[in-house]
Amino acid sequence: MGHDKPPEIDEAELQAWFADRIPEGWFSGPVRIAVDRDEILVIGTLPAEEGGADLAAPVRRERCEARITTHREETRQRRIEIATAAEARFERKVSWGARAGEFAMLFTHLSIPAMTRLRLRERKVLDTLVDAGVARSRSEALAWCVRLVGHNLDEWLGELRQALVQVEDVRRKGPSAQ
Repeated sequence: MGHDKPPEIDEAELQAWFADRIPEGWFSGPVRIAVDRDEILVIGTLPAEEGGADLAAPVRRERCEARITTHREETRQRRIEIATAAEARFERKVSWGARAGEFAMLFTHLSIPAMTRLRLRERKVLDTLVDAGVARSRSEALAWCVRLVGHNLDEWLGELRQALVQVEDVRRKGPSAQ
């Protein structure tokens, strides 16, 4: 993938596209799909297991991990076929994951480097996180900061994304530069 921005994706179209291709019974309902400029992440919830709620938390987790791993192996070939078609259609890599109970696992996902220039004050924040053992490197510390902001500002970021959609609509309706 180059530095060009890929085409916009209609999320309802994306959801329908995957719903048409994911075999019946793989998941207990519609998959959750997250998308950005580089990646489409598809996460489905496995059907509930009988009697799992009565087990101790470590045993439940172990059983959930085993169910997800089994699902991953059993669906591998078909997931590759679906991903290949989606990557050609939507011009993004496709990653997969599954959820069982309260546990989720990503099978594949991208880790995209993001270059940035930081001033001394900003580097000190990252170095403090590294020195305190929160992260192993500045890169990991920066990813931690981004996750923290995303977690704490989800509502605000959602409003900002919606505003960007409205700006794009206004741009499309405006006069052509040609």
